[in-house]
Amino acid sequence: MTQTLVSSHKKEVIIGFDQPFCVIGERINPTGRKKLAAEMAAGDYSTVEADTLAQVEAGANMLDVNAGIPLADEPAILAETIKLVQSLVDVPLSIDSSIVEALERGLEVYQGKALVNSVTGEEERLEVVLPLIKKYGAAVVAISNDETGISEDPDVRFEVAKKIVHRAADFGIPACDVVVDPLVMPIGALGQAGVAAFRLIRRLREELGVNTTCGASNISFGLPNRHALNAHFLAMAASNGMTSAIMNPLHQEEMTGIMAANVLNGVDTNCARWLRQFRAPPAAGSQEEARHERRRRRV
Repeated sequence: MTQTLVSSHKKEVIIGFDQPFCVIGERINPTGRKKLAAEMAAGDYSTVEADTLAQVEAGANMLDVNAGIPLADEPAILAETIKLVQSLVDVPLSIDSSIVEALERGLEVYQGKALVNSVTGEEERLEVVLPLIKKYGAAVVAISNDETGISEDPDVRFEVAKKIVHRAADFGIPACDVVVDPLVMPIGALGQAGVAAFRLIRRLREELGVNTTCGASNISFGLPNRHALNAHFLAMAASNGMTSAIMNPLHQEEMTGIMAANVLNGVDTNCARWLRQFRAPPAAGSQEEARHERRRRRV
C-alpha cells in the first residue's frame, strides 16, 4: 500500500489507503477573508493563532498554510506564519502558494517534511516546482490541470495526473510523495461531478497507486445545506480511495462523516475513536462509573 509520510519537528503523519482519513485544516488562508488578510499584512497573527489551535483541537491531522494577500510580501508572510504555527502545534503542514519564491521561503524555515501545495501539469510549473520538492525532500500535491485548463473529462484529468507522477520520477521524487488532487467540480453546475470524481479517484488508486486529496467544499458550492452534502461526499470519496482532504475541521457534520468512513473502511480499529467520541458517559453513581474511575486512576 502506498504511504505518504509527512512530518513536523515533533510528529509524523502517514497518508495512505490503510490509514485513517487525513484531515488537512484549511482555515489559515486569507483568500475570501478580508479581516484575516488585513491582519496578516499588518503583522497581526492573532486570528492565525486562534485558528491554528482550534483546528487541531477539532481533530485536524495537518494544517494548510496560505499567505496569498494581494500587494503584500507573500514570501515573508508565509515564512513568518509557518514559524508561528510550528511553535504552537506539532502537526505537519501543507505549504500553500502559487508563487515559487514563497514556496521556497516556506520550505527554508519549515522543520520536518512538508507537503507542498501545489504543482500542476504545466511544463513551466513542473520545471520550477519539482526541483524544490527534491531539494527539500518534501511531498507535493499534484493538481490535475495543465496548459489546456481543467477538463470536465475525468480521463483527461487522469492523464494529467499520470504525467505529473512520471515527471516527478524524472526528478527522483517517488510516486508515494505525490498526492493527486483530482479537482472536484461543483455538483450544482455539473450534475455528474460526483460520479466523475469517484471514478477518477478509483483510477488514481488502482492504476497509479497514489494518494489523493481535494478541496472538499468545492462539491457543494452554490447549494444549500452544504455541510450535509460535504459530509456525504467525503465518506463516499473515502470509500472510493480518497485518503485526505483540505477542509474545515470546525464543522462537526463533515468530521462525523469522516469518522464514519474510517469505521466502515476498517481503519478505526475496534471502532475505538467512534466510541470515544459518541459513547454516552456512565451515569453518576453507577457501577460502570466506578469501574471507569478505577481504570482512570490506574493509568
